[in-house]
Amino acid sequence: MALYRGNQTYYFLNVVFFLLFTPFVYPGEIQQDSIQKSIEEVFSSAKKIRYHNPDSSMLLLEKAHEEFMRVGDTLRAIKALLEMPHQYGQRVNYAKSYDGLWLALLLADDLKDDSLKTEIYNRLGRLYSFFKRKDESLKYLNTSLQLNKGLVDKGQLHKSQLTQNYYLICATYRELGEPEMGRIYIDSCFANYEETPNLVELEYLLFEKAFILSKEDKKLEALEIMEGIEPWFKENRPSYLVLVYTYWGDIYNSMSQLQKSEQYYNMALAESDRYNSHVDFSPLVHERLADLHVRNGDFQKAFTSQQRAKDLDAQFFDSRSEINRPLLEIKDEFRLEKERQEKLIQKQRLEQLEQEDKISLLQRIILLGTIVFLVIIGWIYLKNIRNKHKVEKQLLQRSRALEMQKAKELLELKNKELAASALQLVEKDEFLREIKTRLRGELKASDINSVLRSISISNSNNWEEFKLRFTAVNEKFYNKVTNEYPNLSQADQKICALIKLNFSSKEMARLLGISVESVHTTRYRLRKKMGLERSVNLEDFIASL
Repeated sequence: MALYRGNQTYYFLNVVFFLLFTPFVYPGEIQQDSIQKSIEEVFSSAKKIRYHNPDSSMLLLEKAHEEFMRVGDTLRAIKALLEMPHQYGQRVNYAKSYDGLWLALLLADDLKDDSLKTEIYNRLGRLYSFFKRKDESLKYLNTSLQLNKGLVDKGQLHKSQLTQNYYLICATYRELGEPEMGRIYIDSCFANYEETPNLVELEYLLFEKAFILSKEDKKLEALEIMEGIEPWFKENRPSYLVLVYTYWGDIYNSMSQLQKSEQYYNMALAESDRYNSHVDFSPLVHERLADLHVRNGDFQKAFTSQQRAKDLDAQFFDSRSEINRPLLEIKDEFRLEKERQEKLIQKQRLEQLEQEDKISLLQRIILLGTIVFLVIIGWIYLKNIRNKHKVEKQLLQRSRALEMQKAKELLELKNKELAASALQLVEKDEFLREIKTRLRGELKASDINSVLRSISISNSNNWEEFKLRFTAVNEKFYNKVTNEYPNLSQADQKICALIKLNFSSKEMARLLGISVESVHTTRYRLRKKMGLERSVNLEDFIASL
């Protein structure tokens, strides 16, 4: 053992020399690489000598932390800090453990690294559990568990790595004397456990299971597990045998095998002295020995063990002791700093929300204003379109009315011209009849007949000329009469044309060269051919065609 410690001291001095002088020998990137390599050696060396030479181990870790902070490697600086509480915890210096975890948590917050924060919260939870501060302990442990569950949900962490969280909570309930709660979490440990990847070796879980079985009055099963895990702890974590042997002794004590119980209690104290580990657990072991000696009737040994337990408890847990006096302050800088940061974040968030509300309100106002503006513009546009259409419609109606009025006026004008022309024809016919009368008395019969025939032909031509002009002016009327009443004779059509021109019966008689009675007869026949009732006025009916 002395040779081993000598080798560790020699290795430590070499590493310290390397750390102190290497940065001044290598420049630039070569220096950076050398520092990284030397730090890895520091971690390895610190872990190797932390049980046999804890002071040297702490010096290495402190130097490593300083170097990492100097080169700006915050992640590895945090990892160096996380090794320190383990060393302080072994020596029951919980005040320095708390300081290291507080600093590590602040750095991890700056990095926004949840995986590091879960480890720190686990350490804080365990630290509070040593002082039976159950609520604080479970709060930190459950915070770590929830963070890791979040990482599992995001796919950043394997589900089996939740085993460590369940294990630490289970161990805490063991120390708090609540094995029934520990049973819940040990079952969760085995439900999530996988050999790879894992952060907790199976033997630690079996140890917790053995403790719970012993409390469930399954002592033989518990002893069988203890025997199975002892070789692994001897080879890989001999310092943990302090706990293994203590609870092993408890099982024999509960079975009234006091000699074996005393043997394992003493083995636990020997392992604690050998590795300078779990010294805070020593008072509990001495108390168990005191009770055991009382049961054996050896009151002197019982008094010695009880006194030793009292002294150690005062040394490690009494707030008046030198190493624990700082716990009166328990360094609430982290809590206060966290509260300050949270208040600042809440204030910033509140301001951000208020700003977002203002922006949202402004956006809604702008949107509403835009909608109202568009509605107004649309309404004005539609109104203008409607007004435009209305004006165009009115113009079109006026245009049509004007055209109809012009057509009507033109028709009336032409009809007046026709009437005038007809009257001229009447006058002409009267004049011709007068000539015919005079000629009868003065000329020969043959000459008179020749003149009369020419006059008759002229009369017929005059009527044809009138018909053509009437048809051109009143084409629709003429077509309608001939189409709707095809049984009308030439004389009937003449009467219709003259009625259309508002000729009187007398004027018709003069124009047609017939008597007024003949005109009346022709009008009567015309009514019958058109199928008009007596109540229908012939002039109005023909005017409507």
